[in-house]
Amino acid sequence: MNTRTGLLALILAMCISTALAGEADVENVKILPNGSNSWTFQVTVRHADEGWDHYADRWEILAPHGKILSTRVLAHPHVNEQPFTRSLSGTTIPDNITSTTIRAHDKVHGYGGKTITLPWPPADK
Repeated sequence: MNTRTGLLALILAMCISTALAGEADVENVKILPNGSNSWTFQVTVRHADEGWDHYADRWEILAPHGKILSTRVLAHPHVNEQPFTRSLSGTTIPDNITSTTIRAHDKVHGYGGKTITLPWPPADK
């Protein structure tokens, strides 16, 4: 195998490895009231985190037309903890919102995995 072929094989292997992790999926959302129109979102995300270069690095709460209402940054990979649940407290949702969508993001693919859209306000408000 010449150097060029070896390099091409290495690049192809890296691309395949990255593709296997796929996009970050939101699997579950629980919303809890904090009072005074403040909410805690508990979001479960699944992603085949591979380490610092490829992991689910945040999830977001969106208004119906895509405006980001709040973001939970995920500061490290969860290689051995899948799926994982993280909370975000103190989120305020404007009165005119009729639904929220929760989406996850990963460092390689960005957005595109499974999202969850829920009517707003929550049924158990």
